[in-house]
Amino acid sequence: MDGARAGVVKVAVVTGGSRGIGRACAEALAGSGWTVAVGYRSSDTDAKETLHAIEGAGGVGGIVKLDILDEGSVMEAFREVGATLGPVTGLVNNAGYSRDGLMLKYSMEEFERTMDTNVRGAFLCTQAALRSMLRARWGRIVNMSSAVALHGNAGQTAYAASKSALVGITKSLAREVGGKGVTVNAVCPGLLDTEMTSHLTEQARAYYVDQTPLGRAAHLEEVAAVVRFLMSDDAAYVNGVAIPVDGGLTA
Repeated sequence: MDGARAGVVKVAVVTGGSRGIGRACAEALAGSGWTVAVGYRSSDTDAKETLHAIEGAGGVGGIVKLDILDEGSVMEAFREVGATLGPVTGLVNNAGYSRDGLMLKYSMEEFERTMDTNVRGAFLCTQAALRSMLRARWGRIVNMSSAVALHGNAGQTAYAASKSALVGITKSLAREVGGKGVTVNAVCPGLLDTEMTSHLTEQARAYYVDQTPLGRAAHLEEVAAVVRFLMSDDAAYVNGVAIPVDGGLTA
């Protein structure tokens, strides 16, 4: 059967869904018929604002406190979403961490935080989400990787390693669960104007823009639109791919 199986309720969890690209993805999914659980770690105010925007546009959702570094928190959050909104059949692993630095001077503390947040966190959330997807024999998982996973970047060795790991998880899991009606894909954005990139100097930002054929940073909605497509019935035959959304940066 193409698309969602009959009777499947489309409930998605978006980690880091209260701000930036996570919020854009949450709003885009809600606008296309998903019930969206906005995952947040610290600011329930931001999460409530995102939910208010979703509901104001006619969508349905909820908020859920979710520390992706804590296995217990992850399991409880997905249990809560299942009990209040319905079994989870969609997941956007968006929560992430980035701290630039040359490898020679990069601390192991920062390296471990980067890998734990970007890789272990996504792994734990995917494990939790898969249970209900496999029962439904339908699901959508999108991992938020990065253009640096495809072409590298000086000063981002740890970040690139973590985002490359997400591509590996995407491709391997796509083979594991594709036959059970679950697709797994990754999105690899280039330069975005978000809190995570706010530390860039004007010189660094100008360099990235200069390397991008379209000559500008991506709008959050442009990345969210690709996520929305991958989570849709129209993408039923798209599985195991890492799609650059980078204005041609990695072309």
